[in-house]
Amino acid sequence: MVAKECLFCKIVTGDIPADVVYSDDDVLAFRDINPRAPIHVLVIPKEHLDSLASVADEHRDLMGHIMLVAREIAKDEGLGPSGYRTVINVGVDGGQTVQHLHLHLLGGRALRWPPG
Repeated sequence: MVAKECLFCKIVTGDIPADVVYSDDDVLAFRDINPRAPIHVLVIPKEHLDSLASVADEHRDLMGHIMLVAREIAKDEGLGPSGYRTVINVGVDGGQTVQHLHLHLLGGRALRWPPG
């Protein structure tokens, strides 16, 4: 199910274009339009879930699939040897700006901690 007003749901339905790097029945991955690293891909479930906080036990397989897709994209982008970061922001204080669960895959340069 998609939410009519959700930016990422509109990307899922094709109403808003995106630079898609991966798609299957459950997951879509596309390049971030405001990248924070040379490689910055968002991996999202096609089903609308507001955030990690709204994930239920029934989404266990989906969440594992999202992680494995992120790993494969990192490999395809050549990030394996040098490393990369995955981040899921939750809520306003956690830095979530789009209310649709999404995993950030970042790499292509050395990433500092904490992020600044």
